[in-house]
Amino acid sequence: MGESMKGLKRTCRCAEVTTADIGKTVTLMGWVQKARNKGGIIFVDLRDRSGIMQLIFENGSIDEEGFEKAARLRSEFVIAVTGVVEKRSGAVNPNLKTGEMEVRANALRILSESETPPFPVEENSKTREEVRLKYRYLDLRRPDLQRNLMMRSRIATLTRQFMAGEGFLEIETPTLVKSTPEGARDYLVPSRVHPGNFYALPQSPQLFKQLLMCSGYDRYIQLARCYRDEDLRADRQPEFTQIDMELSFVDEDDVMDVNERLLAYLFKEVLDVEVPLPIQRMTWQEAMDRFGSDKPDLRFGMELVDVSETVKDCEFAVFQGALEAGGSVRGINVKGQGAMPRKKIDKLVAFAKDYGAKGLAYVAIQEDGTVKSSFAKFMKEEEMTALTAAMKGEPGDLLLFAADENDVVWAVLGALRVELARQLELLDPADYRFVWITDFPLLEWSKEEGRYKAMHHPFTMPKEEDLPYIDTDPGRVRAKAYDIVLNGTEIGGGSVRIHQNDIQEKMFEVLGFTKEQAQEQFGFLLTAFKYGVPPHAGLAYGLDRLVMLMAKQESIRDVIAFPKVKDASCLMTEAPGTVDEKQLEELGLAIRPAKTEAAQTEA
Repeated sequence: MGESMKGLKRTCRCAEVTTADIGKTVTLMGWVQKARNKGGIIFVDLRDRSGIMQLIFENGSIDEEGFEKAARLRSEFVIAVTGVVEKRSGAVNPNLKTGEMEVRANALRILSESETPPFPVEENSKTREEVRLKYRYLDLRRPDLQRNLMMRSRIATLTRQFMAGEGFLEIETPTLVKSTPEGARDYLVPSRVHPGNFYALPQSPQLFKQLLMCSGYDRYIQLARCYRDEDLRADRQPEFTQIDMELSFVDEDDVMDVNERLLAYLFKEVLDVEVPLPIQRMTWQEAMDRFGSDKPDLRFGMELVDVSETVKDCEFAVFQGALEAGGSVRGINVKGQGAMPRKKIDKLVAFAKDYGAKGLAYVAIQEDGTVKSSFAKFMKEEEMTALTAAMKGEPGDLLLFAADENDVVWAVLGALRVELARQLELLDPADYRFVWITDFPLLEWSKEEGRYKAMHHPFTMPKEEDLPYIDTDPGRVRAKAYDIVLNGTEIGGGSVRIHQNDIQEKMFEVLGFTKEQAQEQFGFLLTAFKYGVPPHAGLAYGLDRLVMLMAKQESIRDVIAFPKVKDASCLMTEAPGTVDEKQLEELGLAIRPAKTEAAQTEA
């Protein structure tokens, strides 16, 4: 059984003890990392969130009862110990902050005993993630996860401090809101008081923060919880946190300026990394043409080269077909990989197919200058020479080509260059390369729905000079939208909002909304705009993604205290779960059994 603390007070955390405290008496409390009984002397590593302190229990410095208790200690017991800080008698441990000291115990209380944990609580655990997530409360004792969550807390605190200094007000917006079909799928919450009606959990505080600008609050910030019922990936969760902001009487440059200074402040304070300002800017078109992605990773080269002109007269049907269909032929040069084995190239082809490619053409330039290629027989010698020259190909290089419609070529080569950089270990997590992507297309064509959809959301302002094309050539219109990208991950995005009624109406019209539909979904915002609305713009970061990159983690699950897994369930609490019949009755809900496949085919 555990003892009580009986008025005992902790004087400090384990790793807060310094060599200046040698000779002082301290009281420490925490978890036993490990205990080693050497007969007349017992060594215990005591752990709390600050780190580890070595304790020594020896007959003479602690009474017999205390020594017997110490002999019972096992990992994860919770203890309180009082003793004197001494210089280590044994070898100094350079890996520990407290490696030069130990505490000679003169009193011990076992506050709580522990069963043998299902896995050891240690850094860089090799235990399967499913097991660790089931016992997340134990997993969270691991020093590496504790460091991540402490960093997250620090980033949140510093963000609030910095933004307060810039005149931002922290205002909370509701989490029970109205469902809007535009965008990702909503999580719905049934209303008991209004049977048959539902709230939605917010995908972002977008409409509310724009209303706050109408209300004159000028600069708003919130660390907002957001929810999206969509398929998950390594850097996606069904619920996540945004650093959400909106500013009045500003343009793009004002929003970018305050955010550049915020990022520079966070990186300096948390990581002691200097972010050179201003951050580089790149248009969406340039990013797609050079990197095949609107989230370009600038830590390495391997840029895309458009060779459509160079190959337009060759007889290779794959190239010809793509160009005749209005697409392009583009390539990347993988320096020094000309000797890559065929098996490995075949794997790259399979990888490219996952991104929509029908195949991948390659040219391997041998060290002696001869060429091995999957399509050399369709090319004249001078055409092949011109192609390798266009790609700046040198002996020992591997040239990879994709030919298709532009979107496919970009997607394939954009993903391929990152995959190759990963394989060739060109990605240094400590090399932070920021870039603003600007001038996004305002609209994207949805093949499934046969209409244009807003690339960001329906309130994004078109660039004034492109407004004349909104009826005749909507795909040509660029948006006053901007994303902040770090090492190939979009960490934040925003836009200047529409504040003129005529432009907003035109935007809804292009998106295929009738006046009635627009009024039904966004009526309260449109009405608010009739009462004097300032020009405004905003941005939101994914806090989880930002912390993941700053903590050099592979997954956002490692920077969230209690994350969900791929199917949006929680392995620890077993949410989502069923609810009892009484709750459903109160809500006027009935569960319809899922149709079996057989029944569906008959239907």
